[in-house]
Amino acid sequence: MRAWFALTTGDYRGVISAAQDGGEVAPNHSVAVQLAGQEAKAWARLGDRRQVEVALDKGRRLLEGMPHPENLDNHFVVDPAKFDFYSMDCYRLVGEDRLARTLAEEVLRAGTDFDGRERSPMRNAEARVTLGVTAAREGDLEQALTTGERALEGDRQSVPSLIMTSRELAAEMRRRYASEAAAQDYLARLYSLAEQKPGFMPR
Repeated sequence: MRAWFALTTGDYRGVISAAQDGGEVAPNHSVAVQLAGQEAKAWARLGDRRQVEVALDKGRRLLEGMPHPENLDNHFVVDPAKFDFYSMDCYRLVGEDRLARTLAEEVLRAGTDFDGRERSPMRNAEARVTLGVTAAREGDLEQALTTGERALEGDRQSVPSLIMTSRELAAEMRRRYASEAAAQDYLARLYSLAEQKPGFMPR
């Protein structure tokens, strides 16, 4: 939990310290996989691609040596689908857009039932933000807006990780499409949410 709180408040060195400490305490537990993923996220936000790969490789090795978890509702349990979700976040941040997009599509596939019902709405929301970020970088404003708006649907936008990723899309919009009316409308919606949800203000 210390690693998670540090991540959502921007204390990335604190994430790394907490994740490494926790991994030493419980090296053979599923939570060690989660901690490796949190460490990778922190390195990604610090811009260290090499350490991202080191942390992700550590998590993958741990995951491969464990049985498939029985209770996927346990927050501290990690299965391959959740680890893809962590990896998606990291690769988006370090600019590996093709890989981030592929993982986002897999997250959406795994998180949606055959009838369209979403089993993992928050993971799906962050996957859509990832698709929006990669589309924005590729010059596809329409796709970026479509997926970005879809990510904000529902009443669970206050989750800290979704807040972080939405800020990334907002930054891409301001950087690349500041003069586009549609992008301005999207940013205005984010600022409107900020008035309702403290901490949501894009920066």
